[in-house]
Amino acid sequence: MKRLLTLFTAICVIFSLSGCKIELPSSEGAPAGESSVGSCTVSIDCKTVLSNTELLDGSKKEIIPPDGIILAPADISVYEGDTVFDVLNRAVRSRGIHMEFSTTPGYNSRYIEGIANLYAFDCGELSGWVYSVNGEFPNTGISSVKVSDGDVICILYTCDLGQDVGNGYGERQ
Repeated sequence: MKRLLTLFTAICVIFSLSGCKIELPSSEGAPAGESSVGSCTVSIDCKTVLSNTELLDGSKKEIIPPDGIILAPADISVYEGDTVFDVLNRAVRSRGIHMEFSTTPGYNSRYIEGIANLYAFDCGELSGWVYSVNGEFPNTGISSVKVSDGDVICILYTCDLGQDVGNGYGERQ
């Protein structure tokens, strides 16, 4: 542990001497030096899995909460310029919920691969994570939609390309 701390200190010194700035988030996960401009409500659920267990990867059955709720509605601070991804990332990190995502730097976009060890395609070929803001399902990436004070964000696991959670965008003809 002492070696790790020494290494971290050395890296910080090198960065500061080279003019780079290191900002560590506060214990709440807030951006360093910023003040909140409001709050929003975030929830995460995978209730659709409960009625689609025949599609669920067998190794995942034990990780599904009995009620399908990964994060009950929680108030999360909003900071200037926050996106849905930023708020979700703070919510899961501050509560120790595992989340894996990929980034496409050229588009500055993020894709949620898995939350609480439940990944896209774990419950069939049409399964994965979708989101809504104030009951609407944006047809753009999670890192593109800005958050406002009072927004209600729902992160939902779908087993049917969004049809089972109220998203008609992916409606099949």
